[in-house]
Amino acid sequence: MPALDIMALAEILRAAAKAEIMPRFRRLGKGDIRIKTDAIDLVTEADEAAERMIKADLEKLAPEAQFIGEESVAADPGLLDTIKDADIAIIVDPIDGTFNYAAGTPLFGVMAALVVKGETVAGIIYDPMADDWVIAERGAGAFTRRPDGDVQRLKAASAVPLDQMAGMASTGFMEPVMRRAVLGNLAKVRMLASYRCAAHEYRIASAGHIHYLMFNKLMPWDHLAGALIMQEAGAHVARLDGSAYLPEHTSGGLLVAPDRDSWDMLSREVFTI
Repeated sequence: MPALDIMALAEILRAAAKAEIMPRFRRLGKGDIRIKTDAIDLVTEADEAAERMIKADLEKLAPEAQFIGEESVAADPGLLDTIKDADIAIIVDPIDGTFNYAAGTPLFGVMAALVVKGETVAGIIYDPMADDWVIAERGAGAFTRRPDGDVQRLKAASAVPLDQMAGMASTGFMEPVMRRAVLGNLAKVRMLASYRCAAHEYRIASAGHIHYLMFNKLMPWDHLAGALIMQEAGAHVARLDGSAYLPEHTSGGLLVAPDRDSWDMLSREVFTI
């Protein structure tokens, strides 16, 4: 079980969104948006301000925890290496979907994962627009929770034939040869989309509205929370080679499907590596 109150952590994410993210939405000045690595990898003043607030509040809630935020790692890449060996680590993405946020598109979220001795034990995805959370604790299921106390259990989609599958796939970080092959193979499924926001892609999948997710680049703040949520919603989650996804992984891709048979079919027919 988690070593701290998960709803207290959830409220910290919500408070940062209300104080630092939403007041800046569609109000960012020219100097408030900067390129990190390329034109679609951005950071904004809101990302940095929200992470500072989350970190400060977490130091009060769980001073013993190792804090690992996306923007903190951008400043100190060595922080990534501390996840595996930390007794307690809290991994935070202050704004997932920064490209959307900077463009004024309301598809972004705030994510956090709790890792205890190398195992992800809780995940939270907060939607600032709807003001609700998707939360999972290992072994306890996945739920949508609202500030008024309403709780709804989440269940991943049931298996369907390959040609009826709808889902999301991110191919931008694949080698060109593999990307061409995978994009061609995706003609075999019913629908392909991408929100450019893992937070919302995991949310829609955990509620059973789509059948598959595929990601190529694995940074822990983007996927630890969502992967656990999908597992607790009943989906099969593994890296593209079939191995388990662990907090220290930053490569190898990730494939999510309704069950193991569906995962095997998608791997064989679409996402062969």
